[in-house]
Amino acid sequence: MISLFVLFQKRKNALLLKNEFAKKHFEQEISKAQIEIREETFRNISWELHDNIGQLLTLAKIQLQSDSSINEVKGTLDKCIKELRILSKLINPDALKNMSLEQAVSDEINRFNRLNFIESQLTIKGQQIKIDSKIEIVFFRILQEFFSNTIKHAKATHLDVILDYQSDMLIIIAKDDGLGFDLNKQNHSGIGLTNIKSRAKLVNASATFTSEPNKGTKLTITYKLNHEGTYNSNC
Repeated sequence: MISLFVLFQKRKNALLLKNEFAKKHFEQEISKAQIEIREETFRNISWELHDNIGQLLTLAKIQLQSDSSINEVKGTLDKCIKELRILSKLINPDALKNMSLEQAVSDEINRFNRLNFIESQLTIKGQQIKIDSKIEIVFFRILQEFFSNTIKHAKATHLDVILDYQSDMLIIIAKDDGLGFDLNKQNHSGIGLTNIKSRAKLVNASATFTSEPNKGTKLTITYKLNHEGTYNSNC
């Protein structure tokens, strides 16, 4: 009996240590994702200040020097003020922290369209269900990685994102019409496939890719809603 009790206690302690390690790993990955989201946001802000708003102010200066109408100059400055107000919201750390997945994705899509990066569309299906904010952070960071690849490398003209809330499942789809690639031949490390899949696994979700050369790329994230708030101890 004593031997059985000692064996049971050892296994129990080993399980507790494993769960504690998994919990710490989960929190570290969430913190890492939050930092990466902030870094990406600040890179975007820096670019917009330098290029977008800088160009608008330069245009306003040229308009003043060329005796353009007051209405033309006013229109340019109004647009500049509007852009600055949008950026001021992004700089606010509380806004980033409290933003829902739907709002974060919507803001990204609107930014792509506003700056003419790529023609983008967000579709939300079903009744929106609030999920754990830490899981939303992981999903948003995954989508950011996909968006970055689409804009920088895929040479796509269209980007579509779907948040599909079903009775027991959330399905997230992001797809572009870019160059695509051969899943069986290409080294995918450069476009973050492994990283995306491991992050999805961290929150008990699955991430799958569909792609063919010259036929675009599609990412599908599937998350069972009854797993809310859990993390994967095998990561």
